[in-house]
Amino acid sequence: MKKMLLMAASAVITVAAYAQQAASGDTYMAAGMATEDLNGTARYVGMGGAMEALGADMSVIGTNPAGIGMFRKNQFAGGLSVISQSDGKSFGDGSKTNASLDQMGIVFSTRSGKHSFLNFAFNYHKSRNFNYVLSAANALNGSAQNSQTVFKDMNGLIPSNFSLPYSQLDALYINNMNTKEGVHDPVTGQTNIVSTSGIVDYAFDRYEFDRAHTGYIGEYDFNISGNINNRVYLGLTVGIDAVHYKGYSEYYETLNDDNFRRDYFRDVLISDNQKITGYGYNVKAGIIFRPLAESAFRIGAAIATPTFYKLTLDNYTTIGTNVDESSANEDFRFNTPWKFNLSVGHTIGNKLALGAVYEYADYSTCDMRTIDSYNYEFQAEESSSDPAMKRHIQKSLNGVSTLKLGAELKPDKNISLRAGYNYVSSAYKSSAVRDQTLMSPGVYYASTTDYTNWGDTHRFTAGIGFNIEKVRLDFAYQYQTRNGDFYPFMKDYSASYYETDANGNETGNIITLHNSCEPVKVKDNRHQLLATFTYTF
Repeated sequence: MKKMLLMAASAVITVAAYAQQAASGDTYMAAGMATEDLNGTARYVGMGGAMEALGADMSVIGTNPAGIGMFRKNQFAGGLSVISQSDGKSFGDGSKTNASLDQMGIVFSTRSGKHSFLNFAFNYHKSRNFNYVLSAANALNGSAQNSQTVFKDMNGLIPSNFSLPYSQLDALYINNMNTKEGVHDPVTGQTNIVSTSGIVDYAFDRYEFDRAHTGYIGEYDFNISGNINNRVYLGLTVGIDAVHYKGYSEYYETLNDDNFRRDYFRDVLISDNQKITGYGYNVKAGIIFRPLAESAFRIGAAIATPTFYKLTLDNYTTIGTNVDESSANEDFRFNTPWKFNLSVGHTIGNKLALGAVYEYADYSTCDMRTIDSYNYEFQAEESSSDPAMKRHIQKSLNGVSTLKLGAELKPDKNISLRAGYNYVSSAYKSSAVRDQTLMSPGVYYASTTDYTNWGDTHRFTAGIGFNIEKVRLDFAYQYQTRNGDFYPFMKDYSASYYETDANGNETGNIITLHNSCEPVKVKDNRHQLLATFTYTF
């Protein structure tokens, strides 16, 4: 029987490698993909991103496209940055300091009337920089990652055909941490629980975890915009997003009693390689208007459709030093939430510019979708929402508010001084958990169980710019900080069984076991230096 179980466990891995018709990501992948960084030209970043109503900067092409309509001359801009993670360390392919090409774009401005212009623009920028190394360690107090698999089986969540919500990680544990009989500890007198699939519930003392995130989302924006009598500005942008993400993690659990349990199984090391690639598209529309002809005060509004992604997830996961592996390749679709923003801006002569922006996106509307079939008549894929993951996203994620404030002072016509503040509220509800018991392909393809509930993000920025005839050199500094709670697996999951006496007879008492873990406080603090070269022609 045990041999048959092992064969079935191996078979599910093979199925995962080819079953691309029924796959989706999970809640925490959705939040990570929907989140955007404050990035772009050094001028834009130096003002905290608060330029949507002020316009005439390449970076507003993706936030309020109408701002491109304020250009009066052709312009090229390109910029680099260096990002350093505070208290970070090198791990895998991850490094605490990385250089990046963050932005490059061009605007062509044409006069369409005495006081009107029609502009065309293209801009590339990194909307998301994934480079980050996360490290955590904590006591387990007898809990364990493998207990999650045992408890799932005890609760009837690992069916005989090894379908949902069976995961790649469950397969590795059942393949490697099993025995025909319960394991009796002569020191404590405790008998380890053995699931119906043969996996032993080993008790562990502590864990160590490291993950290196690398890669980015690059956004390519194409814009058409213009103005009517220098009072009303309109813009439309079509964006194409390219996803390049890699993650490598090592999760190490130390057994509770070296002298006893090492005879049955060594300490456990789970190594996971993950890659996400794919493309998406979106449309942004915006308007800016000046209510009073004699005033420079402006009001802006913009809307962005979801980004409609088609993504491919590749996993390769191993357990132990005598390596056993699991792998999967899946295609799925993901839609980010709609975004809305309102902005105000005002200039006082040629000396001072002030901007403020409020943006809202409801992350609970993120939509993970399975690819059901291919419609050959219309040459299109047909997909549907993953219902279990959709409910979980609604239960776990918040609406996210972003506030941007910025100012630019020109003490001299050729020098600009800038400062800004950028705030983003947390995407996660306080009760959010990465639930590995969902009847969802997002669990079926899971090769890890960890998650982090990140809090609010605060960004503080400053910058300086120099004008030299047709050339402008801008520099900016950004400090980003956010804190989070890291969990190696679900923070509390339980299972029950009937107690038996020494003769194996049930006593009538029900024993309830809890697999719990305490959060570890983690930080994501980053320093960024940006430089942008701008040429007007």
